[in-house]
Amino acid sequence: MRDQDDIRDRLAKLEALFARGATEGERAAAGAALERLQARLDPAGSPRDEPEIELQYSLPDVWAVRLFVALCRKHGVKPYRYPRQRRTTVMVRVQQAAFEQTIAAEFQALHRELTTYFDETVNHLIANVMKSDGDDETLEQRQIGR
Repeated sequence: MRDQDDIRDRLAKLEALFARGATEGERAAAGAALERLQARLDPAGSPRDEPEIELQYSLPDVWAVRLFVALCRKHGVKPYRYPRQRRTTVMVRVQQAAFEQTIAAEFQALHRELTTYFDETVNHLIANVMKSDGDDETLEQRQIGR
């Protein structure tokens, strides 16, 4: 219910922006955002009719797991794991289309930023702090057993 109230508040703000949009671009952007929010509030072919299914996500590392779980909880989805599943496996029971449009899309964008940040940090540490070269393409190739 709170999510719908939040969407209604956003709709009111976007309608005001659309009405007073100074440029054609602002009006077009506000109109597009308005349509997306209206679709979330009362979509045609309502995704509420879509059944919830169980989705399994196998994530590459614990940082990705932490980010994914945080996003799920932020949006009111309860992630879980079955006994004996790997620590990097996360399960969710959701309406697939809505989940992929919101949480999965947000996760992909944030995970890409996180990976870029880690890459830059590691490269900085290796080059500037360790004064070394971490390039693994220049490793010597040796024969097995010699």
